[in-house]
Amino acid sequence: MEAIKWRSLFLLEDTCNIAEANYLKNPSDADNLTIWGSALLQLSRFQNDQESKKMIKDAISKLEEALVTDSIKHDALWLLGNGFTNLALMAPDSNEIKGYIDKASECYQKLLRVDPGNKNYIRSLERLKKISKKKGSDLEKYAIFGWIILIVGIFTWFGMAK
Repeated sequence: MEAIKWRSLFLLEDTCNIAEANYLKNPSDADNLTIWGSALLQLSRFQNDQESKKMIKDAISKLEEALVTDSIKHDALWLLGNGFTNLALMAPDSNEIKGYIDKASECYQKLLRVDPGNKNYIRSLERLKKISKKKGSDLEKYAIFGWIILIVGIFTWFGMAK
């Protein structure tokens, strides 16, 4: 298990380095920005809370930049919603939690307007509603569930991209 964790970590760091190099060549490549944001979100799992928040915010920045080029890029919008959801789970006070939940909800609702039957989008919005009702240690369970959904979605996305 530990070897898999380290391989994942190196692969994600390599993905970020490649995306950064590609960004220097073409800063408006929405696909590259989405891949970079996705890798940063996944890498944030391996960090302490402070570094994780920083990495998630960096991922959000990349994803928002991708959406400037392609405003309804499904994968970027879904990952952006997941980033805001993860920040909500890490936020210390209810006002900050609500702000992140509102932003994540906006992302998921935009996606559902375009693809109303998508189960990943529906589950993400349902999970978000549950999170908004939870406090304290219950949030940790939802954070783990969120990471599982994110990873499954990313593997699905990569599979569809091939």
